[in-house]
Amino acid sequence: MKTKTASESIYKKVIITISLLVPALVVILFFISPPNIDLGIDLTFFPKFHAVLNSIATLLLLAGLYFIKNKQIGKHKAMMLSAFVVSTVFLLSYVTYHTLSEPTKYGGEGLLKYVYYFVLITHVVLAAGVLPFILFTFLRALTGDIEKHRAIAKLTLPVWLYVTITGVIVYFLISPYYGV
Repeated sequence: MKTKTASESIYKKVIITISLLVPALVVILFFISPPNIDLGIDLTFFPKFHAVLNSIATLLLLAGLYFIKNKQIGKHKAMMLSAFVVSTVFLLSYVTYHTLSEPTKYGGEGLLKYVYYFVLITHVVLAAGVLPFILFTFLRALTGDIEKHRAIAKLTLPVWLYVTITGVIVYFLISPYYGV
């Protein structure tokens, strides 16, 4: 059995801290008013940019899955690291956007409204919940603990894919209400 090193313990604490702070920050952003400052740019490009980033992350995750299934480990690593970077850029951009702008209210009615809220709620809950799994999956890969990496990746990948795909679906469902 592999012994736990001091650095692994530190990494675990960092992952747990990040995994608690990020969702807390996102929740806080929905309860505070954005600052009234003129940045000289139109912020309405952010939601579409976020949908593009989620789409790219989805494609990278699927490519990573393809490569690992075909034992192309180097390409798998490149795709998964790229997906991680794209998702990180998304998260930073998302927090920036929601720091600077009011949330958009969904204006649909009927069955589509219930579909939207189901997709939105599952997306948000799983996005918050998958973060520590993503970080631990990467930690296991980076520390060479491939057995644990594989085990956690089997849980992480489907949820991460769901989050990236539903992020795009949420965008398309709410996009008619931006600026309304």
